[in-house]
Amino acid sequence: MKKLQTCLTLAVAVYFAACAPGSKTISLTDYVNPFLGTATLWDSVDLGYNPTYRTWGAEVYPGSALPFAMVQASPVTEFRSGAGYQYEDTVIYGFSHTNKGHWNLNHVPILPVTGDVSPEDYKSGFSHERESARPGYYQVYLERYGVDAELTTTLRCAFHRHTFREGDRKKLMLDLRRSNERVRDWSIEQISDNTFAGYQETGGRIYFYAVANYDIAGLENFGEGRNSISVVEYDNDGPDPLEVKIGFSFVSTDNARMNLEAEIGGKTFDQVFAEADATWNEFLSRIIVEGGTEEQYGTFYSTLYRSMLWPALRSDVNGEYTDAQGKVVDNGFRYYTDPSFWDEYRNKLILMGILDVGVTADVISSMIDRGEKRGGFMPIFFHGDHASSFVAGTFLRGIGGYDIERAYNLMLRNATVTENNRARPHLAEYIELGYVPEQDVKNPRTETVANAAVTKTQEYAYDDYSVALVARELGDTVNYDILMERSSNYKNVFDPSTNFARGRLADGSWIEDFDPGFPYFEYMYREANAWQSTFFAPHDPYGMIELFGSEADFIDKLDSLFTVPWEGYQVHNLSVFIGQYCHGNQPDHGFTHLYYYVGQQPKAQALIDKCLNDFYNMGEHGLAYSGMDDSGEMSSWYVLNAIGLYTLSPSDPEYIVTVPLFEKVKFRLDQNGKLFTVLRKGTGQKIVSIEYDGKPIDGYFISHDELLKGKELVITVE
Repeated sequence: MKKLQTCLTLAVAVYFAACAPGSKTISLTDYVNPFLGTATLWDSVDLGYNPTYRTWGAEVYPGSALPFAMVQASPVTEFRSGAGYQYEDTVIYGFSHTNKGHWNLNHVPILPVTGDVSPEDYKSGFSHERESARPGYYQVYLERYGVDAELTTTLRCAFHRHTFREGDRKKLMLDLRRSNERVRDWSIEQISDNTFAGYQETGGRIYFYAVANYDIAGLENFGEGRNSISVVEYDNDGPDPLEVKIGFSFVSTDNARMNLEAEIGGKTFDQVFAEADATWNEFLSRIIVEGGTEEQYGTFYSTLYRSMLWPALRSDVNGEYTDAQGKVVDNGFRYYTDPSFWDEYRNKLILMGILDVGVTADVISSMIDRGEKRGGFMPIFFHGDHASSFVAGTFLRGIGGYDIERAYNLMLRNATVTENNRARPHLAEYIELGYVPEQDVKNPRTETVANAAVTKTQEYAYDDYSVALVARELGDTVNYDILMERSSNYKNVFDPSTNFARGRLADGSWIEDFDPGFPYFEYMYREANAWQSTFFAPHDPYGMIELFGSEADFIDKLDSLFTVPWEGYQVHNLSVFIGQYCHGNQPDHGFTHLYYYVGQQPKAQALIDKCLNDFYNMGEHGLAYSGMDDSGEMSSWYVLNAIGLYTLSPSDPEYIVTVPLFEKVKFRLDQNGKLFTVLRKGTGQKIVSIEYDGKPIDGYFISHDELLKGKELVITVE
């Protein structure tokens, strides 16, 4: 695509002007495509194997949401399938109101219907030709019912506008027995002439309070007991669309009503949508890019948008939330869900801190509250103990607004308490042996579930390092020394006879049934093979390089990572490869940047550029990612590398300088409001020089403290 010379200016503003021929003022939200990531890859050349079942795509949703909101109103084309929406599907079951993009949530599905429906048959066909989406808005035409359905949202509310055909009876169907989680209980009742309310209970209860512009003629359940659906019929056949404003709360119906009155009240649909659009424009304008192609602008702002949807708000406008013990409390901060630590700690949570320090601080306060009320350990997600990295990286960047002493106490307990410690399984063995031992499994398969011992050892070592950094800052020298010594434990699962990280038994012997190319779900490695695990030591890359004997030997091995071909294994979570390197999953993200440490920066950039240019607009429709977005991690990888800054070790307050996609990047640091600028001079992949504030930088790193000065970083390339 021809490169457009574009001038993007950041003002108070939420708009930027394009200075190309035929220039016009464009909203940044015009560049965002919420459908990016909703499609599935099927091409064997792209995937690296011949698919016999649907590959997990980015698993994102196209519906309406604000940054870090409680409510995400989005279509469901299949329950219990990622975010509930797959671009290749042809029917819609309803519009749910919570979403993460990760096989859960999808609460309170609602569908506008006409005529008779049953619990077994109510879905409607749809076509992408009559479907659209942008930040804060989703629209689709439901072919079966002849309804044009529109959705917009606030932080805690959804606004439905459904245009029925003239003469059709207006109805809403609620299938409260369904979500992406197991539904334990549900209730719905009419409250007044035009209002119904209720709840749906899965892990916890979500309450709803819905007010329409038509009176209710009847509310009936169809089917039997827990297998029934609810249909709300309205008594006016007037020409106006059916408009339903719905407030949500995880505390009570009264709070759901309060949220509705506070956030929507008497506003029209168009007013709420305009406010959502303005919110997103302001947020997206925190990073302005210039000197790229239209396609690059679209991918950049789409991935930036996708990066800032999770964690999700769980407190109400009055500050109340339901805590981990089931009590309704107000502790003076906004209460959020836990981040997806295993995925997001690598880059997304640092990007979040750069762009929104208030949300970042409240997320940590929420983690502390949850941890203290769940046995005294910092929460985890999926694998590893990476809340420690998030807190360390945030604290060392000078971002406050939470109680670091309380956070540190929980982090230290995660790292040292061996009894009833669900945060770090096998911690006692890790401390005693210096590694997590693996089970002796005969004939392991890809699906084998065991200790994932290599990955645990490596990640615990990194988490030890993260906790040690906080210990040092707080003056706890005893635990600093202990944890820093343990941070070298990753070396104990490196087998010098093979030059691979490899599982060990408790007696110290290596797992004999060993094939470095064979991937496992949770045996030796977590969602990876030996190639995708061996180079993980983000806190100690030079120490890791020494394990290979010489720098030349390390380079040969790293070259092999990107050249030894993937052997065609079809495995959930692993897709799209450069040799053995898998960009479609998190474990080896960052390995591209290791060439920096052996004087071969251009090699790193060639690989980074391939990932940026080839792995985010894939497939038949150009709407597929190389793998799961995992609550914004994949998107954040794109954003950070596109602007020329990457967090190899997110616990450390510094960034590797890479070659940005754009000629100019300007972003506002939420921490102090200053503008930091990145300029790229020249074209090519080799960095010739780096200057900051007119002074040369020795090496390829810039600290967060330097960014906070709000000066100009000039990267000259050839």
